[in-house]
Amino acid sequence: MKTVYIGIGSNLGDPYENCIKAIEQIKKDHFTGIKALSPFYKTQPVGIEGDNWFINAVLCINTGLSATEIIQMLLDVENRMGRVRTGVRWESRIIDLDVLLIGSEIINDKNLIVPHPRMHTRRFVMAPMVDIAPDLIHPVLKKSMREILNKIPATDQEIKLMVKN
Repeated sequence: MKTVYIGIGSNLGDPYENCIKAIEQIKKDHFTGIKALSPFYKTQPVGIEGDNWFINAVLCINTGLSATEIIQMLLDVENRMGRVRTGVRWESRIIDLDVLLIGSEIINDKNLIVPHPRMHTRRFVMAPMVDIAPDLIHPVLKKSMREILNKIPATDQEIKLMVKN
């Protein structure tokens, strides 16, 4: 079994419900076990001015799937939920599922780069990562998730812990 960390985000429709629906589909349809789920954060969009804020979280699963099967699983969930990829980077989306880490694997091919190449620069990824795995070591940077988050300036992106009643 592999331990996989998945970044989850949405800023269209009901973003919180979109994230919950994606988590349920991952759990139900793909022979995975949920190991941990971070709190949800309301986060300022990166690279998009004046757009709806995102809801973001990090999900940790255990799975026997290969890296190729993992990325295909996540793309299938996105497609079923109505995600349309227009080729525009950093646009609004109903759901976004990113492979952040697969154990300590380092993968660099045309369909998948692991660790996620920008995770260490994004507060909306690193804050929820620290919530569930503060001492986990990044396989390339050789620093803990907490150390990485502490190096990202707080002014780079506003994030707020979300309380859902």
